[in-house]
Amino acid sequence: MTSEAHWRGLERIYLAAPINRNLTPSMTIGDGICTVSMSISNSMHHTANALHGSIYFKMLDEAAFFAANSLEPKVFMLTSSFNTYLTRPVSEGVLRAEGKVVNQNRSQIISEAVVYNEQDKEIGRGSGLFVRSKIPLKNLPGYLSNKSE
Repeated sequence: MTSEAHWRGLERIYLAAPINRNLTPSMTIGDGICTVSMSISNSMHHTANALHGSIYFKMLDEAAFFAANSLEPKVFMLTSSFNTYLTRPVSEGVLRAEGKVVNQNRSQIISEAVVYNEQDKEIGRGSGLFVRSKIPLKNLPGYLSNKSE
């Protein structure tokens, strides 16, 4: 399988995840990088009418996670730890999280991510440690668009 086919497969498993059916995000993956975009709705707000921190975390973790998994062609990665910083409140618009791998060795990958609002202002950032699981990517729904890949 080519790197390009691997990245498209990761994008398909991301979109196939049950949590993403209602949130309708989009994703693009490259070599050690990932971008996640999502429109904010009122259903994602906390009581004070701003975006709940769980959505910041979701976008940051996914951008960093899939940047890491872009470099691992055989198995699904796992988030071992993740630090999140919420730097600016937001209540509407389309958000964009950009993740990139900053370090890797045989057993783990470290990635960072930043989430931006529509004005390209940073609203949050995070970094995570990702480890390889024993779950083959080829067994996950959507990874192989057809069995000949």
